[in-house]
Amino acid sequence: MNVYHFKKGTEICNYSYSNNILSVKLNRQRLVVCLEESIYIHNIRDMKLLKTLLNTPVNPTGLCALSVNHGNSYLAYPGSATIGEITVYDANNLSTVTLIQAHDSPLAALKFNASGTKLASASEKGTVIRVFSIPEGQKLFEFRRGMKRYVSISSLSFSADAQFLCASSNTETVHIFKLEQHNEESPTWSTYVGKMFTAASTYLPTHVSDMMHQDRAFATVRLNMFGLKNICALATIQKLPRLLVASSEGYLYVYNVDPQDGGECVLVQKHRCVHEEKEEENQEDGPQQPAGQSYAATVALPSTPPSSTTLMGYSEDGGAQRGEVIPEHEFAESPICLDDENEFPPVGNQSN
Repeated sequence: MNVYHFKKGTEICNYSYSNNILSVKLNRQRLVVCLEESIYIHNIRDMKLLKTLLNTPVNPTGLCALSVNHGNSYLAYPGSATIGEITVYDANNLSTVTLIQAHDSPLAALKFNASGTKLASASEKGTVIRVFSIPEGQKLFEFRRGMKRYVSISSLSFSADAQFLCASSNTETVHIFKLEQHNEESPTWSTYVGKMFTAASTYLPTHVSDMMHQDRAFATVRLNMFGLKNICALATIQKLPRLLVASSEGYLYVYNVDPQDGGECVLVQKHRCVHEEKEEENQEDGPQQPAGQSYAATVALPSTPPSSTTLMGYSEDGGAQRGEVIPEHEFAESPICLDDENEFPPVGNQSN
């Protein structure tokens, strides 16, 4: 693993591990490297290795989640290779917080909300998504994504205010769930009918009773692709709620989300994120029609020329030499601000 200083364009340090690196997570406090049967926790300020979690359950996909809130730095990873057990670990204090029995099948997806107070999970079956309180591990919400077919959940993402949760899979549908507690005292006809179903469910088989207590999607998106891996995220862009879907075919889709009524989301923009090497290949093939600069190319432009010197003061075996650390202010600003019109993908609606 190589760690680079983005602004200076220099290498900070590099580490070698006993097996393939499957995933890397980081916040302002910790950097986590996940291998198939072990997890390494580093202090991100000086890259010292703080803790090695050995002999963790076999995790062939490197599934784990780290809270972006560095005040708690909760880490979640599978606690079993055969059932959907979640281990929640405090990466700041280096201690296990709780074990959550989340699903009957092995885990497929994990995601914290921005504050690290909620954790969403899905199993390999992909039919039920659950949300738990952290650090208590109590189940808060249970949503049903589908009933008949099993799917592979590729991503989960909370909105910034943790009021919504989106889930994408290898199907053509992205689901958005609303995290709201139902008012039991509301004297409405629907509440009365709901109580009747709840009472009747006690006489039904467990799996049928569970389905009657699970909420359905608040909003959905129908993608024009099937079987392609994609990642979804909920964001506020120019003060409007948006759903972002990035697909493995190289497109970024932006959908409008109605936070009041939900329903079918409307495609607002579609962007082609072309890799620079691919653009160069196209130029070699022949003259191309002029097109707007891609979003990927826009965010790749450095604000200052990269430094040609090597950043000294870090060693491969971990830790800073001569007390040098990464300054706190260099973590303060995000490289991309979607609320800034100048940084919003400069490509209009496209049909291709």
